[in-house]
Order: sequence, then C-alpha cells, then structure tokens
Amino acid sequence: MNAIPRALVVEDDASWQQILVELLTDAGLRVDLADDLPQALALIAQYAHRLAVVDLSLEANDPHNQDGLQVIKALQERDPGCQAILLTGFATVEIAVSALTELGAYTCLRKEMFQRSQFGEMIRRALAVPPASLLPDEALKAQKVFQRLEGNLTALVVEDEAGWQNILAELLTDLGFRLCLTRSYGEAYGRLQRESFTVAVIDLALRGGKLPAAGENEIALDGYRLLEILQTSATPVVIVSGAVSPEVIEKSFLEGIFAFLEKQTFDRNAFRQVIWEAVQFRRRASEVERLTEREKDVLKLLAQGFTNKEIAEALVITPNTVKRHLKSIFEKLNLHTRSAAAAWAANWLGVKSA
Repeated sequence: MNAIPRALVVEDDASWQQILVELLTDAGLRVDLADDLPQALALIAQYAHRLAVVDLSLEANDPHNQDGLQVIKALQERDPGCQAILLTGFATVEIAVSALTELGAYTCLRKEMFQRSQFGEMIRRALAVPPASLLPDEALKAQKVFQRLEGNLTALVVEDEAGWQNILAELLTDLGFRLCLTRSYGEAYGRLQRESFTVAVIDLALRGGKLPAAGENEIALDGYRLLEILQTSATPVVIVSGAVSPEVIEKSFLEGIFAFLEKQTFDRNAFRQVIWEAVQFRRRASEVERLTEREKDVLKLLAQGFTNKEIAEALVITPNTVKRHLKSIFEKLNLHTRSAAAAWAANWLGVKSA
C-alpha cells in the first residue's frame, strides 16, 4: 500500500492554520504543522513532503520577519521534491521574485487575495508536478541496464534528512537496488558489521541537516568515521553532502571514496551515471580479488608484451604452467584474447601495456 503523501504548513496564525490544514487534508494529504522556524526545520529533517505552504513572517509582532524564506531555502536544500508555496500578507515584488527564482518556490500568494477554490486548484496543479525522481522512461532504461548485472544489487544509504533520503531511495530503487536506509553513524556502523553492500551513499554531516557552526571543525564529521570502516572493504562510496569545502572534499578522496556529489548542485542523471560506474568498479574489483597472486604476475607481464616463453623465464616456471594460468585468467575475467587481457590489466592493475 502506498504511503499517504505529506504536506507541511508553516504558519503562526491559528485561523490560517485551520484553513490550510482543512484544504490540504481534503486534497488527500497528511499535514504536518509548524508555527515557527525551528519546528519547521525539525519537520523537514524528519519527513519528506510533497507540498509545503509557508507564511513569510513567523513572528506576529514583527512585520519585517522573513523566516519563511529560510524555510523555503531549507526545503530547496534538504527536500528538493517538495513544491513550496509562499503565502503572506507582507510580500513585496522583490520578495516574490526571490522566492520564485532563487529559492525555487512553486508560487507566491497574497493572503488578501486568497480564495479557497483557487487554492484547491493550485494544490492539484502543484501535486501534478512529478516528484524529484527519475522520469518513467529514464527509470525503465536504467533499470534494464542494471538488471543485466550479475547478482543482487544492495545499497547502504546514510542520510539523516528525510527529503534527501527519499530522493536517494527513489533513484536507487528505480535502478533495482535493495536498500538499507540509515540515519546515523550508529545505525550504519551496525549494518556494516552484519552485511556487505554493492555501493554506499553517505552524507558526511549526520547532524539533522546542520553543518558545523562557525569556528567548528568541519573535518570532524560522523561520515568520515564510516569512510575509515569502508576503506577496508571493496564497497565503492559515493558522497552526497552539503559539506563541500575544499578541505572536506580533499580529505574524502584521501579516505578512498569513489565520487563526491554536492547537494547544492545535485543532478539526478549525474548521480545515476556515478552509481553505474561505481557498480562496474565493484564488479572489476571483485574480479581482481578472484585472481591468485601468480595469475596477477602473469597478467602484468602479458600486458607488457611478454611472450609465454618470456613470462616463464621471468617467473621461473614452465611454458605449460603459463598456459594454465592464462586459461584460468581468461575464464575468471570472461576474456578471449591476449589484447583484451592486456587492456584489462592496464585498467585494473595499473600496468602500462606494450
């Protein structure tokens, strides 16, 4: 059974809360209600929403308050699949333009112009916009490609923001992955003690969506502790994070990650391509693990242009033994020619082919 989609109402006026909750509930949505910025941020971190209606000013005694824009910005960063509607009695043209163009709001409404019937129609139009996931034809094509891969595909997702967890889960599920969704270092650590995964997708800043405060060490993020654990495995790690300083990115690659994607510029097609490359890398890494040390030695010399006789002399073995090693190598790697084996060694063993 499909889960009921959620809506978020961020409004400090009780009468407007009642109106909006009633209309959104009638539209078939489960409504979460917040009357200030901290409550809104907590709900954004906890749940993924299809629609949000946000009042610009969340302080009754301060007509200049614009906390609603911070809510919409948080939705843009943490829940990109949510359609945000700015509803206010104080909006200027400049504020409306900023909400629509810079923050990606669906629309901006003035309270004095509010009409129930028009708002109901607007809800229907907003919900008709596809959620932030793969388009159906793209999903189908990608899934067919991944289904050709051998074995079951499993993904560990470590993300504490509900909106981003939902986005990543949809993308990976569309690609045929079985998911393990975790929200903290402790949950992920426990899973890694019991299971191995085809790929891991990790947010470095596991702090309920909060990045380090000014003066706080951005390098000291929980995600790095997971990277240290995963370094000893063959699981490629893809980072999807809002912590994107040069120091953070450089340290991540020193920890052996496969790719780093910034939440601020997240692109679904790029993510899908990176996951495809990561799976291919994992498969190749598994093939390397299947080779014996002697087979690797033979393969390296073959890639350098050695004949069977020269390989035998270099390794102090017989030519017949070289032939047996090559037969085993070709079978394990599903290769058929010496040139293909040489190319494989160049890519995965770091050998310069002759």
